[in-house]
Amino acid sequence: MKFLPLIWSALWRKPVRTALIFLQVTVAFSLFGVLQGMKTGMDRAIASTRADLLYVGPAVYGGAPLPIAELSRLRSIPGVKTVSFNYGMLSFYQKPTQSVYVLAIPPSDLFLTLEPEIFSVQPKDLEALRKNRTGVLITADLGKKYGWRIGDKIPLTSSTLQADGSATWTFDIVGMVTLHDRDQGIYVFANYYYVDEARALNKGTASHFYAIVSDPKEAGAVSDEIDRAFANSATPTRTASFREMSQQAMQSLGDLNLAVRSILSAVLVALVFSMATMMMQAVRERTPELAVLKTLGFGNRSVFLLVAAESLLVCIAASMAGLALAWLTFPLAAKYIAGLSMPMVVVAFGIVGAVLVAIISVSVPGLRAARLNIVDALAGR
Repeated sequence: MKFLPLIWSALWRKPVRTALIFLQVTVAFSLFGVLQGMKTGMDRAIASTRADLLYVGPAVYGGAPLPIAELSRLRSIPGVKTVSFNYGMLSFYQKPTQSVYVLAIPPSDLFLTLEPEIFSVQPKDLEALRKNRTGVLITADLGKKYGWRIGDKIPLTSSTLQADGSATWTFDIVGMVTLHDRDQGIYVFANYYYVDEARALNKGTASHFYAIVSDPKEAGAVSDEIDRAFANSATPTRTASFREMSQQAMQSLGDLNLAVRSILSAVLVALVFSMATMMMQAVRERTPELAVLKTLGFGNRSVFLLVAAESLLVCIAASMAGLALAWLTFPLAAKYIAGLSMPMVVVAFGIVGAVLVAIISVSVPGLRAARLNIVDALAGR
């Protein structure tokens, strides 16, 4: 600690240069924090997605809906513990630009725990949906957007016609549901049995089935067995676990690991060269001062450590500022990408990376300062 004033004065000998390198390191580690935090956060989000919950849909996107009568066959497949289903219809409120997606579900207690990472509903609200066939559950955001409240009747216009030919569906708002993904903010949850009874076409069908397996490790095998069971039926299926679908969505973005590693490697290599150049210039400018220190009894090791401490102080302080900046951006990003966060392990790796950058960048100029010849340095040679 007694050498801290000496290190501090050396750093601010050229304040503009120090400020610029501080800013450069801050920006580099902000990028590191954002990219690595995003990657780690997404990996954790995928790992937390349920592997025992299977999505069973038509084999062809937009294909014929699945008959509810097939539920008994689905339940009989070994490894399937319980099943449920839904039916969705796109509608709009007042004008076509105000989309509302009606997701009709059987109001069973299974939906209390089916997809807690996606939506959550209170038992009283589910009970209200069960008792009111024309009821719907809405989100707070959707209620605020359109001025809806519990007890209101809302007319929704849909391409799914009712048995009397009407395109207008009138629902009663009976409760609330919480959606954890902002992309699903246009959803309302209706009573499946009312929608199925009232629609003109596709009665007794569902858009998708949900199957919960007894053993998450067997999810892949059960998925294959379900698809084989329905392969020769009028409605073949495509089955995958929610975790598998999350992984496929991630893979569709490309090799994120390679992209993150490539970008960060390029940034850190450029940072090492920049820091090394700064330290080399600083040592060259202070050659006489370093020579004086050696005449006062500072050994080669002490001089090297003094120069290294300057680099470490800048790198560690700037990296912490950059990581803090990245940390502050994640709560904002999480409003649009559910579950996104920057784990503490990323912060730890960032600080370790800053130390490595500092040590590598100071190695050449530090050794040059340590091996300085006093006579040559004082003579200006």
